Amino acid sequence: MSRRLGQHFLFDPAILDRIVDALDPRDDDDVVEIGPGKGSLTRRLAPRVRTVVAIEKDAALARELQQAHVKHCTVIHADALDVDWGASVAAAAAGAKVRPFKVVGNVPFSITTPLIDKALAEQTPVVVVFLVQREVADRLEAAPGTSAYGALTVGVQAAASVERLQVVKAGSFRPPPRVDSALVRIRPRSVPMVDPGERIPFRRFVTGLFGQRRKQVARGLRTISGRTAASVAATLESLEIASTSRPEVLTPQEFVKLFRAMSR
Repeated sequence: MSRRLGQHFLFDPAILDRIVDALDPRDDDDVVEIGPGKGSLTRRLAPRVRTVVAIEKDAALARELQQAHVKHCTVIHADALDVDWGASVAAAAAGAKVRPFKVVGNVPFSITTPLIDKALAEQTPVVVVFLVQREVADRLEAAPGTSAYGALTVGVQAAASVERLQVVKAGSFRPPPRVDSALVRIRPRSVPMVDPGERIPFRRFVTGLFGQRRKQVARGLRTISGRTAASVAATLESLEIASTSRPEVLTPQEFVKLFRAMSR
């Protein structure tokens, strides 16, 4: 991917190996790689798995990787947000039994959140290992009551567990970005806190409450729902949530309970 598309190429071999190891690769694994770029990660990963589906948006880089004929690797020239990852893995592993796949990538900062959202949507991978902007990693793993805790945190943690594995300094990339990155491992929950049909309205609900971040939760709920003070107070009391709490102190579990109670 060219610099205009937002990719900085990771060249540190130790970190590339760490990314591969974080996937716990096995010889019967199918892996989707987002933004392979020059193929540095692809070449390390492909010998350790059954199939790598490398999705590259930049035409020149996609062509270069195709011409390299990396064994066990299928290159797709496309925007990863527009590709059906599960179907692509199934096509690449034709003739073999397709199992749940894994996802990896040094992802462009500008589309990190949409990529995570896609990964946690309908065709859920077994595990996702992304190299992301350090600030995003902070938000993904944040705890309630911290400054980094927000709507992204709640949305992701309601669907998955998050581990920050390692900080990666800007000097490990060419060209170097302006900020440090971090390696995160996201494991989707076997049973998400919200059902697939609730995912979009739950996100709207959480985003709406965090839009009233400085307000007490009772007032924020009245603003986004239009309910009376008495109705909101009764709901909060039934859930044992203090009306004077602020959104950033509520756990993902409390957000889910509150969302469902307010949806009745």
